[in-house]
Amino acid sequence: MGYVAVKGGTLAIEQSIRRLKYERVKKGKVLEVESIECGMRGLIDQVMSESSLYSETLAAIAVKQAEGNPEEAVFLMRAYRSTLSRKHYSRTVHSGEMRVERRISASFKDIPGGQILGATTDFIHRLIDFELMNETEEEAKRWLTAFEREAVEYEADHTDLNRLPKVSDYLRAEGLIAECDNDDQEPDDVTRTSLKFPASRSERLQVLTRGQTGAVTAFAYAVIRGYGQLHPTVGELRVGDLPVCIDDPVGPSDPDDAYYIGDVKATEVEMLIPVTVEKEHGMKEIEFDIGYGICFGQNETKAIAMGILDNSLSAKNPEFPSQNQEFVLYHIDSVEATGFVSHLKMPHYVTFQSKLDSVRKTRKSTTEKQEVGSP
Repeated sequence: MGYVAVKGGTLAIEQSIRRLKYERVKKGKVLEVESIECGMRGLIDQVMSESSLYSETLAAIAVKQAEGNPEEAVFLMRAYRSTLSRKHYSRTVHSGEMRVERRISASFKDIPGGQILGATTDFIHRLIDFELMNETEEEAKRWLTAFEREAVEYEADHTDLNRLPKVSDYLRAEGLIAECDNDDQEPDDVTRTSLKFPASRSERLQVLTRGQTGAVTAFAYAVIRGYGQLHPTVGELRVGDLPVCIDDPVGPSDPDDAYYIGDVKATEVEMLIPVTVEKEHGMKEIEFDIGYGICFGQNETKAIAMGILDNSLSAKNPEFPSQNQEFVLYHIDSVEATGFVSHLKMPHYVTFQSKLDSVRKTRKSTTEKQEVGSP
């Protein structure tokens, strides 16, 4: 369901919309869409992920229109997405082909291809940089030129960042992770068919990657605080560009040939979750399950949380709400949650008056009975 209904006097609504624009421009400054796209990378990535629409420019326009409110921006993006026709379906994207710009493992110090820190806030001091108040574009361009020169020289002498091996492959080789067969079934699409329970894994992953970042993170935090999961570890986290290809839209498809249409930046995580497995003769051993997370942009906390919930929702312990598919998947959607809560601001005159009448009748009846029973 989605609550968007607005009722009331037409003139009042028109003036309310005018006032909304006034609040956005009243200080006499207008944010350029390009500036938002270039300088609010984290917000852009979040909005694209939650709206399941990859377009940095559209996300920047939505952020501007929503005055930086991510829930409203996601609502705008999803509404626009629903008007788009689907002309092609891409070939399956293999994350092993990602051109990596950041790749770490919290499970192993040394991994094939090496740890690549890339861009991250993990090691900054979280102190406000007041020098940004006087930052100029000229200074930024000079710094950028020097940085890019160093980057080109570095990449020429170091590891190829394409097709880096997966950490999980080495654990499978040791028998510490169960083999995983490829599932070539066509995935379910929750944007076209209603979510049903029990949800398929493709449905769960789609809802999780579209989920509100804060809600997904909160549920995952609850899981690792004791609601159904031992302490998970990041087996591998990678951020980079994934190539997207489509088959010939006119002629017959050729398995050895496809049209490359561009890249999407994504964050992918494989979480290692310890589980106790019962073997022969009642013996128990510790093995590792995989929890998978992937989302648009550099959205690391959400991808990790998604991996935790992916594994948690595969279990079926009614003791933990974090393992209840309906409880989790229905309550993490940004548009659904925001829409339902926001609709409470809309007129509810009839229903509330009905409740008031019931309360008044009940009180009157109670008062009359007390008066009759009094000496």
